[in-house]
This record gives sequence, structure tokens and C-alpha cells, in this order.
Amino acid sequence: MFSQIPLFQLAERRLAWTGERQKLLAQNIANLDTPHWTGRDVAPFAASLRGASLRGMGGGADVALARTDGGHLAPRHTASTASGAKAGERAPDGNGVSLDDQLTRIAENDAAHELTADLYRKYLGMFRTALGR
Repeated sequence: MFSQIPLFQLAERRLAWTGERQKLLAQNIANLDTPHWTGRDVAPFAASLRGASLRGMGGGADVALARTDGGHLAPRHTASTASGAKAGERAPDGNGVSLDDQLTRIAENDAAHELTADLYRKYLGMFRTALGR
């Protein structure tokens, strides 16, 4: 029942995205000593939503941030390498993964996962209250 509500669909996609990202970041850390390893990361969540079709959102509507006021800041897009190392930065063995960068990404990913799970629980609680359950 709740899986047909666009808000819950979006939360489920975000949770799946954080799970996939956690897996890739863990692989990067596991291969810190692997010569010539190039770290990997998933595309930003916003990029995974471009062209996404969520049932109930008017067909194949693109999900994007909206600037409803001229004073709002425009979203910024920054380019970075998948491993987090700056271009040309590699260990002597050719490994391009930075432990500090990976740990920062894991912390960010954990915060995103926790926030999404909390919002999911809160909205689920609101729906249950409204339904008298």
C-alpha cells in the first residue's frame, strides 16, 4: 500500500542508493593496499533521479530542485574523481584511494541513510495515526 505513494518510493530509492554506495566505499577501503586500485563511487543521488519516473508523479516527471524565490541559492554541481583522490594523486604503488576521503564519504553516506530512514519512519507513523492504527 505505502509503496505506491511517491514519497515512500523516493525514500526506498534513496535507501537502496545509500546501500549501494556503502558497498562500493567498503570495497575501496578493503583495497587500500591493492596496487593500481582505482576507487569507485556511485553517481550522486540527484543524478540517479534525472529522468526517473515515479508512479503517481504525473507520468515520467523529472524530479528536480525548484527555486521558488530569486533569493534562493542555485544548486551547485562539483566534479570530483570517483575515488576522491585529486587527479594525479596516487600512492607509489599506483593506488588512488585516500583513506581519509573514504571515511568522510562513509560518514556522509551514513548520515544520508539515517536521515532517510528517520523520515520514512516519521511519515509511516503519521499515516498510521491518520488511519487509526
